[in-house]
Amino acid sequence: MSDQTLTNRVRETAKLALRRALQRADLEIGRGSYASRLAATLRSRGIDTVVDVGSNVGQFSTLLRSAGYAGTIHGYEPLSGAYAELAARAAKDPRWTVHHAAVGAAPGSLTINVSANSFSSSIRPMTDAHRTAAPGSDYVASEPVDVTTVALLVQEHGIVPERSLLKIDTQGFEDEVLQGAGDLVGRFAAIQLELSFVELYAGQRLHDELVRDLQAAGYRLQQLDPGFSDQDGRLLQVDGLFVLTSHDR
Repeated sequence: MSDQTLTNRVRETAKLALRRALQRADLEIGRGSYASRLAATLRSRGIDTVVDVGSNVGQFSTLLRSAGYAGTIHGYEPLSGAYAELAARAAKDPRWTVHHAAVGAAPGSLTINVSANSFSSSIRPMTDAHRTAAPGSDYVASEPVDVTTVALLVQEHGIVPERSLLKIDTQGFEDEVLQGAGDLVGRFAAIQLELSFVELYAGQRLHDELVRDLQAAGYRLQQLDPGFSDQDGRLLQVDGLFVLTSHDR
């Protein structure tokens, strides 16, 4: 057996042992993280601005920074508690600005339901399917929130959609955010959406409908990141990254 063959065998044995250990802990490892693949997509398409709608405490933007993204970030978060944590985290980053507001179909004000786990909070009512799959996500309070739109925030901050990623993680409110973007859908270089296969929030539009709309606007699916599943192993939700086909090389 050659030295190279032995090295490869040792490496594969170590990888298998690691995968088994992760599986026992209900964790997973793959070829590069989703954030790393996303950052590579942004670099390859000249995207230097991210609009992070539904920032919560900044998980998405923090991971994107750790993957090497160095551009501008505009974060939007309606929950007062989550926004306080988000603002503290973004204060250390001069290219990351945050805004205490929801984003929807029209400017105004709405009431958001606050989940016990914060990140499941939504303007829409939660369904039993969600509660069953994610114990501890029940609503525990509500808050009034100011609402802006993608079209307004783009104008206010001089954002160039053709060089921007619009990321939407709004727990069933994604369609309203897209409505508020108007004809900017089709101009953003990339859009990331949370996509549900079953109704987790009452009245939300589901995966097939949202994918169809983005395809009609000139986007194709770039990659998926699995979300969460129910106790039977059924995948309920994913994050989908879409890019404009007109920008393909």
